[in-house]
Order: sequence, then C-alpha cells, then structure tokens
Amino acid sequence: MEKTTSTMDTTTEYNTIITYCKDLFLKKTKDYGTAWRIMRPSSITDQLFIKAQRIRTLEIKKVSKVGEGIADEYVGIVNYCVIAMIQLELPAAASDDLDYLFVEEKYTEKVNETRDLMFAKNHDYGEAWRDMRISSLTDLILMKLHRVKQIEDNNGQTLVSEGLKANYQDMLNYAVFALIKLGLAA
Repeated sequence: MEKTTSTMDTTTEYNTIITYCKDLFLKKTKDYGTAWRIMRPSSITDQLFIKAQRIRTLEIKKVSKVGEGIADEYVGIVNYCVIAMIQLELPAAASDDLDYLFVEEKYTEKVNETRDLMFAKNHDYGEAWRDMRISSLTDLILMKLHRVKQIEDNNGQTLVSEGLKANYQDMLNYAVFALIKLGLAA
C-alpha cells in the first residue's frame, strides 16, 4: 500500500512525539521506578483529568504561574494513558516494582497498538484532526475522561460503548495530535 505524503508526515510526526514522550517516561522510570503501580485506575483517571483541566485553564487564561506549559501537560497525558493501559492488563497481585525492560516493552506495545488504531481511524476520517483547534482536542480529552469516570463508576461495564482501553487510546492520540499541532514534532 502506497502512503500519501500526509500519511508519511503523520507517521514521522507521530513517531517523533512518541520518542520524546517515551524517553521522558523511561528516564522517570529510572529515577522513580514504577511508583505509579500503586495508583488505582480511578486515581490515574483523576491525574489525567487534572492535566486536561489545567490545559483548558491555560488555554483560557493564557498565563502559567508554575512554569510548565500546555505541551508538558499533553506529554503527561500521553504517558499517563500508557500507564493506564499497562495497569488495565496487569493482575492486581503483580509486583509494584516492575523490571525496566518489561516497562519499556509494555510502553512500546501499548503505543504501537494505539498508533495502529490512529492510522485506521485516520484513514476513515481523512486526517480531520489537522483542521481542528487544539482547544477542541483538549475538550475531546475532557469528554473522554468523563466517559471513563462513568465506566469506572459502572465497574467497567458498558452496554454498547467502547471500553476503558479504547478511551485511553483515543486520549493518547488526541494528545499526540495536539503536540504535533503545537510544533513539538518539528
């Protein structure tokens, strides 16, 4: 299958963003280990909510008083979505201290699954995200977080809707799109 120029650009840009996010994630893993293993799914959801809400606040107020900007928060969303997906598949009895190479392998696995989903959706939607405002991507992430909270409140059960993993994947992809639009892939 021949790729179009925009698909090749998307592939390169997406991979550049993921490389940046993964590098930061793995450095923090060396610094802190896998302390995030202690977090329950609802705590990860709340952490994602805090980051997305902060982005929205910064978009509205246009000023940051703590130094970290919007791009840093989107990177955090990418990495917390990966954490959430890893946590979803690990048994509750799994060790809190995961091996560095295992974590690196799982990070890559989750991102590859998510990137494949993005390309399938991108094919069907024709890269519509490129014409969206970054603020709309923020709002979509916040909407997905409200959905995740509702699914969590329903003990993970859905009748006809996507599950938790699909929502985390969508949020990760929206955050990557925002980072591309912010120029982090340049």
